[in-house]
Amino acid sequence: KLYRDAKDALDGGQYDLAIKRYETLEARFPYGRYSQQGQLEIAYAYYKQNEQESAVAATQRFVKLHPNHPNVDYAHYLKGLVYFNEDLGLLGRVARQDRTERDPKSAQESFDAFKELVQRFPDSRYAPDALARMKYLVNALASHEVHVARYYMKRGAYVAAANRAQYALKNYPQAPAQQEALLIMIQAYDVLGMPELRDDAERILRRNFPDSAQLKDMLTQLGR
Repeated sequence: KLYRDAKDALDGGQYDLAIKRYETLEARFPYGRYSQQGQLEIAYAYYKQNEQESAVAATQRFVKLHPNHPNVDYAHYLKGLVYFNEDLGLLGRVARQDRTERDPKSAQESFDAFKELVQRFPDSRYAPDALARMKYLVNALASHEVHVARYYMKRGAYVAAANRAQYALKNYPQAPAQQEALLIMIQAYDVLGMPELRDDAERILRRNFPDSAQLKDMLTQLGR
């Protein structure tokens, strides 16, 4: 009855009440047959209650205690979802803030959770959505690195700019921000007097973006 009452509260959107009932259920019957499912559902209740830290802790606890549970894939998915929506919430709150000032930790944590899901459970019903979210997150993380690289370029920190652009290129090679990362590398290496590295970056850019108008403009600015 305790589990049914908790589930009814959860289904009815009474998340605070559901959390209290799930906690009571586990306290009274820690090894009961409904306790395992309750431990997963309380994580969802925390998530809907916007208690991100508690939600993540609950998913991690569930995975640790029940690694072979038939719904453990959902625990990984839910963890990714918590971090994903936390990152989106941050985006909404700081829409006018420079991206270089934002910590991409939530986006990275979300990506890592989804990655673990699709690698360990490729046939999971949650895998397709996780893959779609991973694609978005890769683009967001790459854009963050490029924004940081551009920030350094504007302030004359050319070594740091080149390093951040190179990091984006290496870790997010399929992201749309790849072109801008290469452009930053070309410009930074040119200023630093490193023609070999500059030319390597230019070759990669020409190979991947043969019609790049930005490259033509940059070469004109560099007098080449």
